[in-house]
Amino acid sequence: MTRRVLLKLSGEAFADPDIGYGIDTDTVARVATEIAKSAESTEIAVVVGGGNIFRGVSQAARGMDPASADYMGMLATVINALAVRDALEKAGVATRVQSAITMQQLAEPYIRLKAIRHLEKGRVVVFAAGTGNPFFTTDTTAALRAVEVGAEVLLKASKVDGIYDKDPVAHDDARLIDELGYMDFLSMGLRVMDSTAITMCREHGVPIVVFDMTEPGNIVRAVSGERIGTIVH
Repeated sequence: MTRRVLLKLSGEAFADPDIGYGIDTDTVARVATEIAKSAESTEIAVVVGGGNIFRGVSQAARGMDPASADYMGMLATVINALAVRDALEKAGVATRVQSAITMQQLAEPYIRLKAIRHLEKGRVVVFAAGTGNPFFTTDTTAALRAVEVGAEVLLKASKVDGIYDKDPVAHDDARLIDELGYMDFLSMGLRVMDSTAITMCREHGVPIVVFDMTEPGNIVRAVSGERIGTIVH
């Protein structure tokens, strides 16, 4: 059986390093190259965040109705998904974007069985617009889609190299945790992922690997099953 994974990409890691938001095309191209290499032997579904886009308009969202702000964030993930698709296609990988919010000129609607069929045919599927509902994070979207398409593991690619026992930015003595149980994660009140995503993965037995996507080669290592970052299981 071919290995199938769900790769959750941090939108913030796509940001232009000079201004802190927007899309850094070099980063997107590097990530696409790594996904393309991994897709030669693994079925890959992708969920991408929208922090790099939404951060640029977050001032405008202050004071807005929370649901409206969340819909803005969902649209930001669509922008990133289209950028990832373009880069993957240029890297020679057949790619489909499926959106939880219907926008037929840009993407297919999310249909679970169609997504699975794309994966079986060797295409990368990028899921956009979250779950289509406000108040759910893209981490929860990643957990949901991982369960729906039968992924073996959820790979959370972010800007940190794993899960620490406390904030490594604020504490010099923060310790990187190699392995963690779902309930330990919840009881420690860690904020690397939201509790809804962790609970869903726990209920369906989907392990989570948290690793640093800014380090070249790490996506290939994680997809291939190499021990990297922190595993929650």
